[in-house]
Amino acid sequence: MHELAIAESVVSSVLARTGDRHVSVVRLRVGRLAGVVPDALTFCFELATAGTALEEATLEIAEEHARAHCRSCAADFELTDAIMLCDCGSADVALLSGRELAVTSVEVS
Repeated sequence: MHELAIAESVVSSVLARTGDRHVSVVRLRVGRLAGVVPDALTFCFELATAGTALEEATLEIAEEHARAHCRSCAADFELTDAIMLCDCGSADVALLSGRELAVTSVEVS
């Protein structure tokens, strides 16, 4: 389960910026193709925050849709899974978004 490593990395990154201040909310943006299971990440976040200034902080995850651009027909389209195939039948597509994994904001008290 790589979600634990991701959660630990998020906690480390937030602590590096906030120090000992109590953190109440951490917001993440996660692309649908990032290979992250949001429920598993939330569970692991609770484990990773134990004994830190983030203990009892809420993790809010905004899932981002994956988008691609077809080089054959110039269409931009949404991907529902990792199969990058345009409706025109072309597989000559460029991924525009969907692999993001970023802390977008933190609330401290």
